[in-house]
Amino acid sequence: MLSMTPAFWYSPTRFSKKFVLPSSEMCSMKSNGFSEPYTWWWRENMSTVHIIPSAAMSDKKCVFVTGGAGYIGSHCCVELLNAGYDVIAIDNFANSRHTDSGEAPSLKRVEEITGKKLTFYQCDLLDINRVDEIFSKHHIDYVIHFAAIKAVGESMQFPLKYYKNNVIGTINLVEVMKEHNVYQMVFSSSCCVYGDPEHLPITEDHPTGNVTNVYGRTKYLIEEMLKDLTHAEPRWNIISLRYFNPVGAHPSGRIGEDPTKNFSNLMPYIAQVALGNKPHVEVFGGDYNTPDGTGVRDYIHIMDLASGHVAALSRLSQEHFRYKTYNLGTGEGVSVKQLAAMFERVTGRPVPCAIRPRRAGDIVSMFANATLAREELGWTAKRTLEDMCRDMWRWQTQNPRGYQDDCDSPATNGALPASKLANGAGLTNGATNGATNGVSTANGVSNGANGH
Repeated sequence: MLSMTPAFWYSPTRFSKKFVLPSSEMCSMKSNGFSEPYTWWWRENMSTVHIIPSAAMSDKKCVFVTGGAGYIGSHCCVELLNAGYDVIAIDNFANSRHTDSGEAPSLKRVEEITGKKLTFYQCDLLDINRVDEIFSKHHIDYVIHFAAIKAVGESMQFPLKYYKNNVIGTINLVEVMKEHNVYQMVFSSSCCVYGDPEHLPITEDHPTGNVTNVYGRTKYLIEEMLKDLTHAEPRWNIISLRYFNPVGAHPSGRIGEDPTKNFSNLMPYIAQVALGNKPHVEVFGGDYNTPDGTGVRDYIHIMDLASGHVAALSRLSQEHFRYKTYNLGTGEGVSVKQLAAMFERVTGRPVPCAIRPRRAGDIVSMFANATLAREELGWTAKRTLEDMCRDMWRWQTQNPRGYQDDCDSPATNGALPASKLANGAGLTNGATNGATNGVSTANGVSNGANGH
């Protein structure tokens, strides 16, 4: 039988045969309000013919972004739109701001920055029917999967919550992708899968799995699951990007990191100290075997990280390799004290550090070898530590309340009321910094990873 709903379309590359309608059916279509030209594609072993307006069959590719309203997701959307992709984004505002009407202020600003529109849905990956409904409305070519909950400490207190949201959410996403013949994905992973590094800088072949917190284990579990999936089903083509420590903001100052809960990443905390809202940065451990005794991390500008996703999509389109992993970092280690000193120099504001005793489980140093990304993705981090601090300060001073001024009413911890969550919403941006940097935690890391 014929499906007469043009909203349900599929890429011809996912279908085995072109379907030629008999003249009687053509007449029937015209009488139902359809006009030429149309292209018909038939999927093998299915009785439904999906009718695609020829105008919709363009070469422009569409990317489905989970956690699109979050810190990393929103900056990635800027790069995707600027690269010419159509973007469908989902989020549930678990870690990001929202208006009373369910809009994402960060994505409204993304549209302002790029001068281009994207499509946004409030949707939760745990609501598989809602995810399927969205896929049915769009012709999707790629998925970039940021969505996850991400606080290391909370993950240790509520492990089932993290396994359910992060792992089951990913399973739901993959099942819907398969149902709609979408097999190309970039997964937002983390350097935390490496655990306490055996050697530095860290290469992609470094052992993984010795992770000391539940959040990190969910990232490791998902990586292993995706790897198994690509071995069992050859159609899949997946890249896992292992982030180190993304910081900074878009150079316009219009979008940036807006923590909705207690500050748990080093750069936003340093900014609060520079603003005078907090007295000092507490640094846990000042006697490590590092240049100044404080923990060392690989900080990467958020826009460099975002461009890495565009490079990964390009790689997926060029070669079918089933599964690959790449580190995204600068390859340079920076200590907590060095980052605070650079922030002082850029802003002209004092950022005092208070040294506290070491904490069990904290990692001393972690930084990437990103050679593989340079050689195979054609990607390198271009922005300096000074750029990271300057752009963060611009965002912070132009938006002292983050996105809150764009919201209709104050959000409570960035979360929607239960009545709205019942309708669904994508988990959030999925990633913070590659090994918990800090703040009140700052030896740079809590147990090796808080997000990315």
